[in-house]
Amino acid sequence: MGKSTKTTVKKQKGKQIKDKEEFLKSDVFSTDKKYWLIVALLAIVSGYLSSQHVSNMFENQKQFSHLSTLERELSFRTEMGLYYSYYKTIAEAPTYMSGVRKILKCNITEYPDEINVLRRFNLYPELVLGTMFRIYKWYGKLFNMRLETCYTINRGEGLSQVQSCVGMGDIAHFYVYPIFWLNGLMLSAFFILGTYISGSILGGAISVICFFYNWGEATRVQWTPPLRESFSFPFLIAQLLTIVHLLKCPSPNLRHSVLLSIITTCFMLPWQFAQFALLTQVCAIFGLYLLKFIDSKRITIILYGLLLSHYLNFVFQLANTLLISSFFMAAMISALVVIKLEVYFEKLPHRILIWVSQASFFLFMSVVIKVGTAKLFQIKDDAHIFDILKSKFSDFKDFHTLLYVCAPEFDFLGFEYANNVSKTLLLPTAIFVGFVVLIKILINEWKYWICNEKIMENSECPTKPYTEHFYWLLQTVAFMIMSVMIMRLKLFGTPSLCILASLLASKQIFGFIGQRSVQYSVIFLLLAGMTYQGYKNLNHQFSMKGSYSNVEMENLIEWINANTEPDAVFAGAMPTMAGIKLSCNRPIVNHPHYEDVGLRERTKRVYQMYSRKKPSYYHKEMIDMGVTYVILETSWCNRRQREGCGLPEVWDNEDFENLGRPALCNVLSENPRPFHRVWTNGVYQVLKV
Repeated sequence: MGKSTKTTVKKQKGKQIKDKEEFLKSDVFSTDKKYWLIVALLAIVSGYLSSQHVSNMFENQKQFSHLSTLERELSFRTEMGLYYSYYKTIAEAPTYMSGVRKILKCNITEYPDEINVLRRFNLYPELVLGTMFRIYKWYGKLFNMRLETCYTINRGEGLSQVQSCVGMGDIAHFYVYPIFWLNGLMLSAFFILGTYISGSILGGAISVICFFYNWGEATRVQWTPPLRESFSFPFLIAQLLTIVHLLKCPSPNLRHSVLLSIITTCFMLPWQFAQFALLTQVCAIFGLYLLKFIDSKRITIILYGLLLSHYLNFVFQLANTLLISSFFMAAMISALVVIKLEVYFEKLPHRILIWVSQASFFLFMSVVIKVGTAKLFQIKDDAHIFDILKSKFSDFKDFHTLLYVCAPEFDFLGFEYANNVSKTLLLPTAIFVGFVVLIKILINEWKYWICNEKIMENSECPTKPYTEHFYWLLQTVAFMIMSVMIMRLKLFGTPSLCILASLLASKQIFGFIGQRSVQYSVIFLLLAGMTYQGYKNLNHQFSMKGSYSNVEMENLIEWINANTEPDAVFAGAMPTMAGIKLSCNRPIVNHPHYEDVGLRERTKRVYQMYSRKKPSYYHKEMIDMGVTYVILETSWCNRRQREGCGLPEVWDNEDFENLGRPALCNVLSENPRPFHRVWTNGVYQVLKV
């Protein structure tokens, strides 16, 4: 009887090895050049279609090619205009080095302070594009090439004619179109990732189709190209592809660490928030290590790559303080310490006790390192992030937190999102695939921990079956939690659902179906169901037409340029200040980049115009800040996204002394004394201090 059992186990083992060898030879692991040619060709097609789709939606919504230079600048609202202004500084400076010096030592962004905006605002995209634009213009001049075509636009409705230029020689076109091309490359990498993780070209196709059908829930690059995520997210997809490869490859080594560090650095450099996304990645990978899906060597190679990228980012960002006290760095160090102490943890008597001890130590060390470094270096720049999270689950609220959470994009993800991604069948598909992956993993874990069956796939650097699939499941859960808590982060959640859906084509996951023809039939039926709503979504995007116009803001900019001194200092609403900095190059005291603790306090002082304080008090505050003109927008007085979110109501939460008084903005609108109203157009009032 014992001999028979032994023979059966050997046969099962032999079958597993044979199945594994067949899988390694199939689809994505094939060395057939024709196969890889098809993958490359489909990736290029996906990227091209994506780039065209983005640029067409952008053009259709704004009629960007028909706008004047000023209109194009003003179309970049809020922080987008701030970022674009530094690109413009480098591109239009008399010399390249004078432009660089202006961003390294800038005294007009937070007047009168001089700040290094390259370190503060993650401006490497603008530095690179500004440099390339200067080279492109020099090259065109050298060879007498025509780089742009200009013509006159009749705007009608009593508006003056404007000159509009198109072509890559136009400063604005040179800025936005590389962003669209980069996001085209993102979808190429997205297709490869779907193909690689599913082991099937069909899996790559599913991921791209799901992305297109759920485009409005997956990205907003077509509406907001200058935002940091537009430059950063394509590199995240490449980075995730690298992580999946590191989890699958038989012998990870130092070269993989270097590759990972380079791609992760490219992801981190343009976007301060990147470190929080990477924190979830460290936690997911540490979870794999904890459950013995990967060994200490593999996780160490990954962590070394991430640590190196963090160091490189710290160097390139010229010692950005947010990186010193980041939870991302704290988590990496804590994970490495747990790995080094592995032999001691393994001496504990029970596996559950080992897991609890390692996880508790990891969490405790991460918090200690994070809090310790923040206290040691007196870093408070990221305190608002934890305040936002605190406000989500308690009645805590202060001025800065309310400015965030009252904005729709920082609210919880609504049921509308679940409804939209359910109509395209993306959410049900992803949930079903995740459930199947989880069941397969639980069966294997039972064999490993209870039956003591050897299921490790690689003797040199052991991994369990479905390691990369389990990682993606954990990563998707983490990204979806982020999305649910803050709506604007759904750009992480939706793409991860699309990749999870690609596993429908995986022979390794759905091999139990039997014949591949049956599996393919189910997939094509599902895609047909997805297409019903997906086609409607695409049609809606194709039909979106518009034309940018903001005559009131245009008039304000023209008045400032014609009637104020170049050194006149302005204060006002953050979006308006970004426009004045960009189009007037006047000093401002506050702006929309709210991640710095000092800037938050400056803005709070300026926004006292929406409190109920006395005019004389606010006038003195503006004199103390060195302000020459205050831009008053009465619409901000009465604007409210929901109850408790009007700016006077926000102030009522902490300015109890002046409760019951009229809002200062309404008072100044009727009688500006002690200020002097020097210009108004009904929307904007310019008050001289």
